[in-house]
Amino acid sequence: MSDHTDHHAPEGLRTRGTVVVVPGRGETRTTYGRLAARLAADAYRVRVVDAPDLAATGAGAPDGTDAALTRFGALVAEAVDGTAGPEGVTEPLVLLGADAGAAALAVHLGRTGTLPGGRRPDAVVLAGLPGRTAPGFGGWDEELDVRTSCPVHRGTLSDDIEVGRGSLGRALPDALLAAAYDTRLGMPALFLVGDADPLADRDALVRTAESLPRARLSVVRGARHDVLNDVQHRSVAAEIVSFLETLRNELVPPVAVATSAW
Repeated sequence: MSDHTDHHAPEGLRTRGTVVVVPGRGETRTTYGRLAARLAADAYRVRVVDAPDLAATGAGAPDGTDAALTRFGALVAEAVDGTAGPEGVTEPLVLLGADAGAAALAVHLGRTGTLPGGRRPDAVVLAGLPGRTAPGFGGWDEELDVRTSCPVHRGTLSDDIEVGRGSLGRALPDALLAAAYDTRLGMPALFLVGDADPLADRDALVRTAESLPRARLSVVRGARHDVLNDVQHRSVAAEIVSFLETLRNELVPPVAVATSAW
């Protein structure tokens, strides 16, 4: 069975870049089918990979975390290389992670700045980076309430037998999260967080974003932890596309508001 799912730009359109999506705890590639299709419709080559296995067992072992990150980096590099066409990987190359996927990308790229093999991503999107505590859940409905209020996304998660129920209640290693919030990303970074996400550490996110030379923290009103797939998913996808487009123009947004009544 393939360890990735591909979405291509519409036939006849020039591909504008490559986005590799890394899911979070409990999520599958199916979880990101809607987002990937929307980005692909805007002429981006999108590949969704499997979620990294980084959850702590007990207190978590730093050596085990390092080994897991090494494997993770190799898998992402392989996934990126696999998107190459006759002229290579279409740039800009952007890595997009959610929850544990965001933490793994923040740490790996903060340490090395590159993927194994030396390929340097042009930018990174980190969505729903969790705080250092993991709540207990009374059941699946309670976990769904933490994740999303979107009825379509709730159905997608509930109908997918591969989704890891209860996974948000399993903490990520403290060492991993500490390194994620202390990341030294050298490439442009877009952070996304829902203002109704009970797992988020907003103060830590602000400090991290402000410490980086080229970072933006975008807060999605009313969104819960699955900020990429909540009811605001269209606006979130538009924010990501806008970020992707600025990469082609030295981070200068293509649209500027001259005057507005709202």
